[in-house]
Amino acid sequence: MSDSDPSPPPPPYEVDNPTSSTFAHTTPVEALNESSSVRRINQKLANVDGLGISEDGKVVIPPTLERAYSRLLFPPSYVVVGVYRLCTDKSLYVPAWKKCKHGVVRGGVVGTIWALFTFNIQRKFIELFLIHSPRVTGLSEETVFGYRMPFSLPTYAAVFFLSSQVTAILTFFLSRNIRIARERVWEQTVASRGKGKDFWQPYTEEWLRPPQPNPKPFWSLDRWFGSFIARMIVRRVLLAPLNFVPFVGIFISAWFKALGTATYLHKPYFSAKKMTHEQCAIFVEERKWEYRSFGFAAALLESIPLVGLVFTISNRIGAAMWAHDLEKNQHYIASERAKGHVIDGQSLARGGALFTPTEKQRKHLEGISMTDVDIPGDYVGS
Repeated sequence: MSDSDPSPPPPPYEVDNPTSSTFAHTTPVEALNESSSVRRINQKLANVDGLGISEDGKVVIPPTLERAYSRLLFPPSYVVVGVYRLCTDKSLYVPAWKKCKHGVVRGGVVGTIWALFTFNIQRKFIELFLIHSPRVTGLSEETVFGYRMPFSLPTYAAVFFLSSQVTAILTFFLSRNIRIARERVWEQTVASRGKGKDFWQPYTEEWLRPPQPNPKPFWSLDRWFGSFIARMIVRRVLLAPLNFVPFVGIFISAWFKALGTATYLHKPYFSAKKMTHEQCAIFVEERKWEYRSFGFAAALLESIPLVGLVFTISNRIGAAMWAHDLEKNQHYIASERAKGHVIDGQSLARGGALFTPTEKQRKHLEGISMTDVDIPGDYVGS
């Protein structure tokens, strides 16, 4: 090429060694870039003379994280993974059963005796005081909201109530041992991935502009309904009439418990990373709907009478698998930022976006405020 030939324009963004296996897999996803911070950065910098920034962009997913991201896009899949592993992995279900079997036997005997002696009494109570009050419950003995059921509604309600009571009896006898079993399956799941305690690294903020959850005021409904006593009142009193409607009550109850259940299941993850309360709040807020969907699926299984106790163990396995993938994502973002890349976890969660400024672009970024380019200066690189 002669000296008179014009030099090619600089690329919209650079990726270290784009032909390497780490970044060989690139797929254009215009819909993702429409809302990504990388696209907004390029649009801002496109107006700066000499930077050569275009509005084109690509979604970059390292092959080593492809499977993890396919699961992260649909968190309820971890609930299914947890059930599958508990049913197929002897290193998980054998220790859990050995720890809980004596409590299951004792609780099962007491629960069976209770059910045999109180079934007819509870069924009669439901017929006299609840089923005959359609203005309150919207039900009758023949139909459920106008739909005829293939079984007697008082019988269903009595069986549901009794199964919930037997579950409470089992929980009483299993309270300590099942807690230990849950802790052990978490640790065993992490160990089965070949990871030790050093795998959990300090918290890395993934979003370039993280949300800032506001503290709930004293009069906030969320503050009160998020407490343990308020949740018990909602579940045991306000939602009690829904227990007479087949299946509906379980779904509504699971939705109310979704976010709290998912956050509770990840308490070991937050503790392992030594995250502060503020970091936990931001982390959950950034993945609010992911936590809601995972928590809904987990709470739905746990709400099933009797067998729901088994799902409280499998959900720990699923939560550990989810935490493992989330931690891999934390490692990836931390390592890329250490290389000087500007990488936004908000875009990455939707497919992965990587932006590496040139030296000229870097100097320009350092002189632009966060409001102008939507990124904090600390993430511009060294």
